[in-house]
Amino acid sequence: MLARAFGPNDTWKTARTGEASLNRFLSKDFLSGLMFIGFGLVALYFGQKLALGTTVRMGPGYVPRMLALIMMGLGLLICVVALVAGSEPVEKPKWKPITLVTIGVICFALLFERAGLLPALIVLIAIASFAGSEFKLKEVIANMVVLAIVCTLVFKVGLGMNITILRGVW
Repeated sequence: MLARAFGPNDTWKTARTGEASLNRFLSKDFLSGLMFIGFGLVALYFGQKLALGTTVRMGPGYVPRMLALIMMGLGLLICVVALVAGSEPVEKPKWKPITLVTIGVICFALLFERAGLLPALIVLIAIASFAGSEFKLKEVIANMVVLAIVCTLVFKVGLGMNITILRGVW
């Protein structure tokens, strides 16, 4: 079935009705709503053996179940709004930022216990900085220094966590 649609350049163009309705299912908002519903279902699955309790005497499964239900409700609401109002389509994934940030997080996890917070943080920031379209060395170094100071103050000094800042030194 063909329909007339008003195009972005103020011209009429012919589009298939089926394609327009399929685009609603492939919109950012609709897929985000599905993701919320999926996370809620996973939380319900893993929390199903926890005792629920009552509102007055909550068991260990009460809050996770309620949060999962709230997340699923929000996901459903987001999906319905996306279908009714429409939203912008999903763009192609940008693999360079996804890959570099993932590699940075994995390196942080591997270095944290072996070398300490500072080296792990520096490697994470250095690798993740290459993910952006602009790389300015001064900004990256400033970011490393500020985050190293803030993380040390928050986690080691403020919270008193037993983490190594620099293996063999502190």
